[in-house]
Amino acid sequence: MSSLDEHPAGDPAERVLLHGLRLIDGTGRAPVPDAALLIEGEVIRWAGPEAGLPAALGPARRLDLGGRTVCPGFIDTHVHFALPGPAGNPLQGLGELPTYRALKVLDRLRVTLENGVTTARDLMGLDAGFRQAVAERRIPGPRLLVSVTMLSQRAGHADFTLAGGIDGLALAVTFPESPRSLVGSVDDMRARVRDLVAAGADCVKLATSGGVTSPHDRPEWLGLRPEMIRAAVEEAQAYGGLPVAAHAIGRPGIEAAVRAGVSSIEHGYALDDELRAEMADRGQFLVPTLLETTQDLDPARTSPSAYEKGVRWHRIAQESVARSASAGVRIAMGTDSGLAVGHGHNLQELGLLVKIAGLSPMAAIVAATGDAARLCGVDEVTGTLEAGKAADLVVTDVDPLSDIASLGDPAHILAVVKEGRIAVDRAGVLGAGVLSALCP
Repeated sequence: MSSLDEHPAGDPAERVLLHGLRLIDGTGRAPVPDAALLIEGEVIRWAGPEAGLPAALGPARRLDLGGRTVCPGFIDTHVHFALPGPAGNPLQGLGELPTYRALKVLDRLRVTLENGVTTARDLMGLDAGFRQAVAERRIPGPRLLVSVTMLSQRAGHADFTLAGGIDGLALAVTFPESPRSLVGSVDDMRARVRDLVAAGADCVKLATSGGVTSPHDRPEWLGLRPEMIRAAVEEAQAYGGLPVAAHAIGRPGIEAAVRAGVSSIEHGYALDDELRAEMADRGQFLVPTLLETTQDLDPARTSPSAYEKGVRWHRIAQESVARSASAGVRIAMGTDSGLAVGHGHNLQELGLLVKIAGLSPMAAIVAATGDAARLCGVDEVTGTLEAGKAADLVVTDVDPLSDIASLGDPAHILAVVKEGRIAVDRAGVLGAGVLSALCP
């Protein structure tokens, strides 16, 4: 099947005008009724009220969306495609060939895209080869950003060494030749960040506190020491200003990460007013991963220690996040999909940002579109439906501003378009042959 940008210049078939739609553009501006989007190849050429469409833009194939709402493709800034979610146990990977694990990842990428996420940041597990395969349209999936692995000290959140000496993280989650995740000194940290840059990482993931699932630490413990975090941030800045994401649950880990200048605090459960004010002043993002905190913990699938930690810290998370949002901390959507959260349910986070964090529905949408793109450093490419941006969009039959939780139900994600190509069209709203398929 040919793509739109394979048509000769000037051929009206290379332009598609979506009209008769309600536009929520991801900037936070009020919705535009009776709007239109002009797509040329992979890019949006015009967006706004249909009555204002300039005649000079030329002819296009027209498609009436019958008043349905169009939003930007959503962005999940914290996923783990190498992990199976509740459908399996991460330690399954210990007995599987890397090729088999890779093939399972493909289905997770596909279902995530088809349920409304057109860009995703994988914060441990995938290497840059997956990103390349998606970018070349060899496999369907969200536009990928990868951290490759997560860095921590020995006995930190990235240390899943089992009692028999097997490195569970390296064998069950990451792929062969991934840079090692354990860091022993400031100089070692600088070397590890450079290894990640060489491996094609789009961002750096640090564990500045202990974690719920890790076997050797606790969330309230300081993870990487402040001087090591500062070294990582300095190296990331030197290599083009790569964003640094800090897994930080307890206060010591949050404090060290905030003051070292990381780009985002992932989880941030024990934030207090002092640190909230600092984050707001610095413009640092909080990725609260609320969906993870709402999952029923299964003692049969986790250790007694992890179960106890999860019950306690998930309660703290839900009590804390509204105060962070009201203090002016910038919020970006992330779900931690792959742990307790199954892949493809990402947009359930939107309803939780409203219900638990107290965001308005429009603010929740911005957290998952324009602001998420800014955190990931892709805001010049995607995140809003504006001229010059990638044609990444979601068509829904609900009004997200009055029923945002319904976006978490795939039945209401009627169609997903990524880079001007149809990823899924459940209700046939885009019409056969009007837009090309995502992958040949």
